[in-house]
Amino acid sequence: LRAMIRKFQPEDLEAVAGIWLASNIQAHSFIPEQYWRDHYAAVKEQLAEAELYVWTDSAGGEPLGFIGLSGSYIAGLFVRQDARSKGVGRELLRHAKALKGGLSLSVYEKNRRAVNFYQREGFAVRRYGADTDTGETEMMMVYEP
Repeated sequence: LRAMIRKFQPEDLEAVAGIWLASNIQAHSFIPEQYWRDHYAAVKEQLAEAELYVWTDSAGGEPLGFIGLSGSYIAGLFVRQDARSKGVGRELLRHAKALKGGLSLSVYEKNRRAVNFYQREGFAVRRYGADTDTGETEMMMVYEP
């Protein structure tokens, strides 16, 4: 089956919200798990309203990853754990680049896997700042075609 990227549909919400929660807990061991659980309901509401694109392995398939955009800002790029390192994130990022051209995002400095991924994909660090909610250092990264 050929993989496909499509616009988010309301029936994707449970899968997408589940990917968001599990991915954040797995990628951010330096932030208490309860932080993500406490934000889950609010984020789920935001996801339903956001500009999201999902990666599935078939037309009616369950999302294995998604990217959320706010203009040219990447609000989030998440891939289900069992689908990581298989090109899903890269394909979603390529889709966003094709749609928007230049992109920006924030990533926790301690999330080295994500930082390395974005650097491989042509993003450069613009500045550092503190996430006021967690106290963690965030890196603002930009991609300019």
